[in-house]
Amino acid sequence: MPASGRVRKPLPAHAADLDAEELPPVGASYIWLMVLAQFGVWVAFITPLAISLSVRIDKLAPGHEEYLGYVTGAGAAFSVLTAPLLGVLSDRTRCRLGRRRPFMIGGMVVGVVSLVVMALAANVPLLGLGWILAQLGWGSVVGALVNSQADRLPESQRGKVAGLVGFTQQIGPVLGVVMAGAITGNALLLFLVPGIFGVVLATLFVVFVHEEDSRTMEAGEPLTALSLARKYVFDPRRYPDYFWNWLGRFLFYFGLTFNTTFTAFFFASRLGVSVEEVAGTIAALAGLGVVATALGAVGGGFLSDRLRRRRVFVLAGALVFSVGAVTMALATAVPALFAGSLACSLGIGAFAAVDQALLLDVLPERGTEAGRYTSIFNFAATIPQAVAPLIAPVFLGIGVAAGEGKNYSLLYIVAAACTLAGGLIVLRVRAVR
Repeated sequence: MPASGRVRKPLPAHAADLDAEELPPVGASYIWLMVLAQFGVWVAFITPLAISLSVRIDKLAPGHEEYLGYVTGAGAAFSVLTAPLLGVLSDRTRCRLGRRRPFMIGGMVVGVVSLVVMALAANVPLLGLGWILAQLGWGSVVGALVNSQADRLPESQRGKVAGLVGFTQQIGPVLGVVMAGAITGNALLLFLVPGIFGVVLATLFVVFVHEEDSRTMEAGEPLTALSLARKYVFDPRRYPDYFWNWLGRFLFYFGLTFNTTFTAFFFASRLGVSVEEVAGTIAALAGLGVVATALGAVGGGFLSDRLRRRRVFVLAGALVFSVGAVTMALATAVPALFAGSLACSLGIGAFAAVDQALLLDVLPERGTEAGRYTSIFNFAATIPQAVAPLIAPVFLGIGVAAGEGKNYSLLYIVAAACTLAGGLIVLRVRAVR
């Protein structure tokens, strides 16, 4: 690999507390291969959540959109149970390929299998099984990529990389929805085409980003059932900044999940069309959202590095998202729906990017247990994904008589309150401005 893309070796066990500024900058090739890999994975992983699962559920169980919440909730619950285990195993992997690449390779294989299962599912339970496999497979790839950033990025590059990666996390589903809008009639292609796209881009990272042989690293203490169970939790008193960032992310993603899980059904209800027919509208809106997301993610990430401030950008992202969610809740016409959605895109971009950089700033035990703590941090997103869809039907049913639709306005207002609370909580972080 050329010198511009070469990165340092993984930290040895004794280097857990090295200051992040001691890490040398990574080259441009690492950054762009990381961006492409993340982009591909999000196309493969989030497209089902954005539109494909809704289309399949509408076919398998017409009139039962609440099944979407059950399917996505089950997948998120499984992720909560397995993510720290995968993170710990990645930290402890001793392999010629390094600690992170084996989990990327295995995750892609399971991820493709999951897409086939969902595409060919004959009933909702089998569709749910496919989504659980997707969480395991693609979640492993995402986790390995995040762990790689924790291993290698100095503080001065975290906002930039988080901004670019956060941008891809938002535009990935956009491309996926565009793909889905063109092939909604073919269930297999609906899932598989985004998946193949993801595999190709993630494979570029595996092949061209060198990771040192980890077989010479210290093995650490033997892993037992009890010690593994302890890896699933941490002491907030010992790592308060990490905890406040975790809680802020949890509240934000609780609101975000309320907002995004039922997007297809929400737009179909407001526009008076079927779920399958709304795919084109969502695709057009998502295309416009690319610009807003770019401004939030890349702008917020780069500025947070330059100004050496994270918290104000996290709060701003949450505030903008909440305004957008309220606008959508009260919208009675397409222009207002589009304006609210674009504001949400801007807010998501800023929050996701800078909050990710903030995580790397306050990450405990970076040298030895980065995988563990990044996985626990992901609980802040996966727990809401598991719980929020199960709670959402309560809000959807308030003030609505049987057979008269759903109260999406209330759901989106609750989403706005959650996201704003998440931004405010992050202000409690003290070690980072």
